[in-house]
Formats: sequence, C-alpha cells, structure tokens
Amino acid sequence: MRCGVLGDPVEHSLSPVLHRAGYAETGLDWAYDAHRVPAGGLAAFLSGLGDEWRGLSVTMPLKREALAAAAGAGEVARRAGAANTLVRRNGGWWAENTDVPGAVAALRERTDRPLGSATILGGGATATSTGLALVDLGVERLAVAVRDEARAAETVAALRAHPHGPHVRVVPLAASEALACDVVVSTVPPEAQTSDLVARCADVPVVFEVLYEPWPTPLATDVLASSGRVLVSGLDLLVHQAVLQFELFTGTPAPAAAMRTAGETALAERSRS
Repeated sequence: MRCGVLGDPVEHSLSPVLHRAGYAETGLDWAYDAHRVPAGGLAAFLSGLGDEWRGLSVTMPLKREALAAAAGAGEVARRAGAANTLVRRNGGWWAENTDVPGAVAALRERTDRPLGSATILGGGATATSTGLALVDLGVERLAVAVRDEARAAETVAALRAHPHGPHVRVVPLAASEALACDVVVSTVPPEAQTSDLVARCADVPVVFEVLYEPWPTPLATDVLASSGRVLVSGLDLLVHQAVLQFELFTGTPAPAAAMRTAGETALAERSRS
C-alpha cells in the first residue's frame, strides 16, 4: 500500500518521517513519500494513481483544491473549505481535515487556560483550520491580521459561519498597537515576523507557532526566552494531525509516541546540519 504528502514546496515536510515511523512501529509494510505538486496540478496527479494508493496528506497550496477534487468530504473539511487529507474510499477520494482536531489537541496538550479571545496572523487555509479549532475551544472573539483583507475573505467567512457564532474582525498585520488577547496563532513565514510584530505579541500568554521549520522562528524564540508563557509548536500540530491521518489511512491505531520521537529526532538532525 502507498501513501504520501503533496505540496509545493514539499521537500521540507516531516510527514514521511512521522508516517514511516508509524509503519515501522506497527509492522505495516507500507510506503510513504513526498511529491511536489504545484497549484492547479492536483487533479492530474490524482488521475494517475492506482488502487494501491490509500491516503494522501495535503499541504499548501493544495488544501482548498483538495476539497474540490474529492468525491465527498467530512463535516470539518466542508466547514473549513479546505482538506489536508484525502482517503481512498470506494475507488474515489474522500476529503477530511485533521488540522482542526489536531490543533485542538495540540493546544490542550500544552495548556488548560481558558481561551476567550485570539489573534491569527495570516489568512490562508491553515488560519481557517486553527481558527475553527480555537472557536471549538471556546474562543468568542477573533481578529485575523493580514496584509490584504481580500485574501482573507474565505477564512473570515468560514470562521463567521461556525455554529458557535464568534465575532470575527480583520485587522492590518502591520498595525502598531500591542496584541491584547488570550492566544495568538502565527501562520506567517519567518520573514514576516518582524521585530515590531514580535514585540506586539510580547504580552500574549499563549503563542501557537504553526511552523516547525525553520525552528525556532523569531516569534517562538521570543516566547522561549520569556517566563510563564506557553508555546505550542508546529511539530505539536503536525504530530496530532498525522496521528489522525495514520488511522484514517490504515485503520490501525497510531503509535503517537514513536511518531513524535521520530519527528523530534529529524528536526534535531536538521538543526545540526
């Protein structure tokens, strides 16, 4: 059986490391590889796959494309308007979103603080998934900080449509005032994490940095150097969502500890190279 991760770029992905560690731990003779698929190329890639393909992890820029390419989708994927998971079902592809429950699990693994307000840096598909996770955890007030309000339209619409009815507003990423909220989620690249932006986040008690490479990012470095603040990492998110994918693909309980250890080891090795 074969699985894989699709995206562009995808060479940095730790998903093969995690899933292969899961196969080794459970004795599954499965393959899992990374495949570069650019935007607009997902349908063509899927059309060339044989029946031995059981599941696909989908990363940027294909998450919204994956939902459109599937024959059907789970409720969370439909709500997010994006899928990070495609599972072979009845000869076709079924879309799921494990980013949302993965983000919930990652946050609750690191903190049990009540979360009522949040700021999300960035407005893409990952911002949508983490935002929905925050609302699931009780966040009622969400600010989406972006350079271009129009590019966040899909994310804002998805968050406002959540059954809990959160208050969602769009704010400029380059604003000057300090962030006053319970949690900040960063989905922006390291080069966008300017010293001014990092300083504006300095009083936020919980920071969720969805990136895991390069690590630590400027925002994560600031949290690690502080006292009493909580940092949720991109590896936390990656492991929790991969565990759910592993079980969807294989029908086998995932060895979460072995998968996390493999990811930590791989990141440590990359940092030394």
